[in-house]
Amino acid sequence: MEPPGTRGWQAWARPRGACTNRISPEDFRAMKLGLPLMGALTAGCLLFSAGCGGEPETQTATIPAASASRTFDVKGVVKGIDLEARRARIHHEAIPDYMAEMTMNLNVRDTNELTGLVPEDAITFRLNVTEDGHWIDRITKVATTTATEGTELPPPSSWRLIRTVEPLDVGDPMPNYTFTNELGRVISLADFKGQAYAFTFIFTRCPIPDFCPRMSSHFLDVQNALAQMPDAPENWRLFSITIDPEFDTPEVLKGYAARYKYDPERWSFVTGPLIDITAIGEQFGLEFFRPDGTINHNLRTVVVDAGGKVQNIIVGNAWKPGELVVNLVNAARVEPEVAAQP
Repeated sequence: MEPPGTRGWQAWARPRGACTNRISPEDFRAMKLGLPLMGALTAGCLLFSAGCGGEPETQTATIPAASASRTFDVKGVVKGIDLEARRARIHHEAIPDYMAEMTMNLNVRDTNELTGLVPEDAITFRLNVTEDGHWIDRITKVATTTATEGTELPPPSSWRLIRTVEPLDVGDPMPNYTFTNELGRVISLADFKGQAYAFTFIFTRCPIPDFCPRMSSHFLDVQNALAQMPDAPENWRLFSITIDPEFDTPEVLKGYAARYKYDPERWSFVTGPLIDITAIGEQFGLEFFRPDGTINHNLRTVVVDAGGKVQNIIVGNAWKPGELVVNLVNAARVEPEVAAQP
């Protein structure tokens, strides 16, 4: 599992072009999650990093300050080290009663513990998990392994069909995709014409607090903030798209959604054919793959305006719910384009 991606996609963490009909900085400062948005919604450009004009927000997971509430002794293999971001990419073994085997970018508080480590080193470490974050420490090198070289193709069971799609940028029309929601109903994005919506990607077996659970908690905060906002727009929706459709059936998604006290009139948890989920993710720089049945992924959250165009593409997990509230309010005020008469 990988937090913020790069490869040029990071520039998409803010909208391009002129800002119009925006909430003012004064209004945004008056807003607290779960409390009404104070003041009138005035024109102007919101000055935060995911908004218009500013530099993209540094995409690093928040390192928790609190003591760990749970700890796990883990074995793994180093796949990469990013000292500046204070994290290591590690393929770790399954953690009983917590998490399946997978590859993740894990926060490291003391980068001195990474000294001398190189990719393919086998290590042991302690994983510390709090309510809203994680880090690793007590990193010990066990051995250096050598990646097997060869030209053999992976077994057919590991293959998956993909379709060729074009990357999307801010201002591009959002193509239609069809999903099945947590209630077992088939829905299409085209059904929500005239509505602003945001979607993100999760899977229900992802336990690390600052990855998928953070995306779901943030969406809950957004749902509640908009529900309590005076004069809030009515034309908005949220979608959480699973990247694990084999496990995340509608029934599983319904149970997961209930844990987040979702409003099914506003927020849907959806699944669909893997080929379609892969396609919509790739259009926004989401990368996820499933070596040996594990799931490794980065993070993307997308806002589409009421006119059906991409308003914002948010990279990583460092964004705040209030930012998305502002994005959705502004996106909901966009007038849908009227089709020309023949």
